[in-house]
Amino acid sequence: MSLKWRIALGYSVLLIVAMTAMSGIIVWRFQQILYDQAETSVNATMKAIVQFAQQSTTPFSLEDPSLGTLQFLFNSANLATWNSANSYVQVDSGDGYPLAKTANLGGTTIPTNPNLSAAHDVAYRQIVLGTRPFLVEDRYLREGANSAVIHVAEPLDTLQRTFAHARQAIGIVLAATAAAVLIFSILFASEVTTPIDALAREMREISSDRLSLSASALDGKVGGSGLRRRSDEIGRLARSFNDLLARLAEAFARERQFISDASHEFKTPLTSINANAQMLLRWGDQNTTIRRESLETIVRESSDLAGMVNGMLTLAKADRGDEIPKEPLSLAQIASEVAHNAQPRAAEKRIELTFEHGGTPIVYGDAALMRQMIGNLVDNAIKFTERGRVDVRVGEAPEQAWVEVADTGPGLAEGERGQIFERFYRADKARSRDVPGTGLGLAIVRSIARVHGGEATAGKAPGGGALFRVV
Repeated sequence: MSLKWRIALGYSVLLIVAMTAMSGIIVWRFQQILYDQAETSVNATMKAIVQFAQQSTTPFSLEDPSLGTLQFLFNSANLATWNSANSYVQVDSGDGYPLAKTANLGGTTIPTNPNLSAAHDVAYRQIVLGTRPFLVEDRYLREGANSAVIHVAEPLDTLQRTFAHARQAIGIVLAATAAAVLIFSILFASEVTTPIDALAREMREISSDRLSLSASALDGKVGGSGLRRRSDEIGRLARSFNDLLARLAEAFARERQFISDASHEFKTPLTSINANAQMLLRWGDQNTTIRRESLETIVRESSDLAGMVNGMLTLAKADRGDEIPKEPLSLAQIASEVAHNAQPRAAEKRIELTFEHGGTPIVYGDAALMRQMIGNLVDNAIKFTERGRVDVRVGEAPEQAWVEVADTGPGLAEGERGQIFERFYRADKARSRDVPGTGLGLAIVRSIARVHGGEATAGKAPGGGALFRVV
């Protein structure tokens, strides 16, 4: 069963059960009120009979009957003078033998009540005389040595008709309300599930080639209103769905771009290795110069490929969000070691490489990843600086530690600073393909920084070169 019908039926059943229970209580209470009124009427008739007897004999009350009253009631001729078309009265002896009754009873006799006695001298019951229902009050009276039972009966057919009409009216109202509730529940369920169905259809239709579908493509598909403009849970679901689409589209775009860039980056060294291998096969035995140059090229290109693969593995681990072992580390010590190890490469390009630190900031992280991050920044600075200066600085701020690498190279254009950390990104001029490298170094820097809860930024150094800062 679909969610729509489960909501509709569940909502309908809940409301119908509640209304049925409430209607049952109303009907029961209405019936009680009617029967209470009938008992009050019968009791009033009983008192009227006593008053009628009192007016004809000595004073009399139901609680203390006076001498002579029972004898008056024992006389059918006396009781026959009681004139009430809606009340039926019968007087029995104490042992249940009928002594007198009103004329409207005719040949009918009110049956005795076996539950009535001197200990239980008043009782109410329902009986049927002929085909008519009656409510009877039975009262046991004692007068000296004499005892009697007075039965006062009044018909219930009018009351029962009233009750039947009321019950029928309530039933009709309940049935109409139940139908209205069912219709409303279906409409309500449709209102809830139709937008969900629309989103589900969109999700089924979307493939990796259509993940660029924007949120506006869903607007106006449900009830003529835009899903994103709804302020309820459906609107939030639509916005979350659109945000998910945007993130998926971005992720797929990055993946496609990454694969494209990786393929392109792999193509050049692989082509070079293949070409040099063919040269070795063809002329390597005859020409030692060609053999040496080809082997050197193969070794260099293989090293570049290995570096590229290692970089891609590092990025893949960062993308997976794998937990890294963390321990307290001296950021200044790690940066000092990296700068010291980079001195030979800097000297080859006549670059002055300096290191300075303010304080001894302690960070929690993986030492190998920290070395790789700072090493990539230093290698990048040396790579794009000729006969200049590279400064490595470490410092700390409240609850923060930072490392900066500044160079005197060509620097970064304003538009490049937001893209420089993208994978395989190369600037058009200074960072061209003539400069060796995989294009993954700065992307790895940013990934390592984020794994450690930090962020990497690029800017302009005071001397006009590039400034990279990790906080």
